[in-house]
Amino acid sequence: MEETSDRLNPGITPEFDPKTMRSTKPGLKRLFITTSVLFSFLLGVPFLWKSVEIYRSPLPFHDIDSLSDQIESTPLRFPCNFHAVFVGFQLTDAETLRSQIQDGINQLTHQNSQCGSCDFSLTVTVQKQDDQCSETLAHSSTTCSYRCGVIKRNDFGVGVDDTVDESLNHVFSGCSEHSGKMYSVVVVNKENANGEDEVKAVVGKRRHAWIVGNGLDERYGDMVARVSEIFVKVFMNGGREEDSIQGEFMPVGSDGRIVLSFSLLNSNPRDWVYDWDFQRIDEALLAPVTKALAPIANISVESQVLYHTPKSSFSSWDKKLQSYIFRTSDLPFFVNSNEWHLDTSAGASGRSKILQFVVYIPSGKECPLLLQLPNGEISKTNGFISPMWGGVIVWNPGNCDNDSESPSRNTISPQDLEQIVEIFLGQFRQLFGFKSEAIYTSGLGTYKILPSERGFTEWELDVLSRKHTCFNLHSCSTTLGSLSRLVRSLPRMIIKDEIGEQVKYSLKAAKLAQSNASLGGYSSSASSSREARSLAENAFFHPSIMSVSYFSYEHCFAVYSPFFLPVAGHVVLAALREWKRYKQEKAKYLTWLTRKKTA
Repeated sequence: MEETSDRLNPGITPEFDPKTMRSTKPGLKRLFITTSVLFSFLLGVPFLWKSVEIYRSPLPFHDIDSLSDQIESTPLRFPCNFHAVFVGFQLTDAETLRSQIQDGINQLTHQNSQCGSCDFSLTVTVQKQDDQCSETLAHSSTTCSYRCGVIKRNDFGVGVDDTVDESLNHVFSGCSEHSGKMYSVVVVNKENANGEDEVKAVVGKRRHAWIVGNGLDERYGDMVARVSEIFVKVFMNGGREEDSIQGEFMPVGSDGRIVLSFSLLNSNPRDWVYDWDFQRIDEALLAPVTKALAPIANISVESQVLYHTPKSSFSSWDKKLQSYIFRTSDLPFFVNSNEWHLDTSAGASGRSKILQFVVYIPSGKECPLLLQLPNGEISKTNGFISPMWGGVIVWNPGNCDNDSESPSRNTISPQDLEQIVEIFLGQFRQLFGFKSEAIYTSGLGTYKILPSERGFTEWELDVLSRKHTCFNLHSCSTTLGSLSRLVRSLPRMIIKDEIGEQVKYSLKAAKLAQSNASLGGYSSSASSSREARSLAENAFFHPSIMSVSYFSYEHCFAVYSPFFLPVAGHVVLAALREWKRYKQEKAKYLTWLTRKKTA
């Protein structure tokens, strides 16, 4: 090794100890090489750290917390405009009637401020027999005023319910365009031709109801109670018993989609084989329903025909009815999941909701097959529903005697198929929480409900929109809150830009739904809330989160230490050893210089 040295005076030779002294200055070449290697390793540490860095797209944690706090502290309420019209009454104090109706509404709602309820305004009009009116308007500048004398008592006759509904819709047309929907109840004091005091109450398929009777002027207190009941229990709650929206009250998937799967099951094709013209029914009867529910869910329809599909339960022969009987206690065992291959939808994603509607054709050995109710009566529809799953109808062929050896091939007639689809629509309504019959009964009386060709009336769609909006916003808030807590608790979790964008758009859709709801846009708020929930679910169940949910520092050390720790350890030890050697050699040289000076 080449070393630099300072030559001493040869004439003066101090006593030299080779163990503790050296006469030449130690070189820096070995120390420079070892430290250069060490620093090259140290310079590579930031690059290594950058290569194992976890990318995390910034999430708006403050906005997520703000949305959760707002939904919990301030339940979303929708503007509703109520208008009560009393026709043929001698009462002149409309303000008193308005106060009594409002008190009745408050008692029924108990000042309920839960999400999805109505922030209502009330207007009362009294039209006397001479078509003079006294009216008290709600404290709202957008409330429509009733044109006095437009409604005539003679218009409310027998068998003209659909006509009355359309006429009332024409009278109050344009009142639901801004600041919430307009709901009206018309009370008509009309003398009957036979002099009876029968009171007829009808709820139309629009947003109007009417009560017609004789002698209502003397018992207007009962009419006030019934008007309040229609506003609250029918128009606000949809005639449903429960008011809570906790839990998934509607069979809608988290992605906002519903797949209606209709299946025709031939129990034993050796007896007979039935087919159906389902496309015609889909276009005529199901298309209006899917269009009406478009703001609530994206609904698609599919159908299939299956063979060799026996049921799992047993039936017994009833001599009196001359038919086979299966009871409600057998319903949990009726569906045969081993033989009924129903979940064959290729268009439904993992989070879409599939509702099964099954037409079961029994074999010749158990035909006719009837459903017996717990009270001993035979079911009129011969079908049943399974909540959150779908419905089943047992359809018996017209001729159960089949003595021929070869099976007959038949097609269900259009009339029978229409009846089957009507029963399915009633089951579909039950799955959404509505009654299948067209009658609502309460403690004050019975109300006839006009059915809609779309399966749901306009006021029922309003109820679904309000409830659905609240449920979606609550679910969106819960999902985003869970994602926020998960990301904060795992600092090494991968968060891609796609997740950040989905969270941002979900919050934007949620705010838009709240804004539309406050302005009375029922359909737009339901559609926006559905999008908000779907985006939140997509962000939470993103594949990148599910595949690599946690990448700890310990894991990083365990992976990379076998590659770099052995080499790095030798380099560090060599640098320390060389630094120690250099200090020792320099100390020897300094000792020699000191001896030289003293000599």
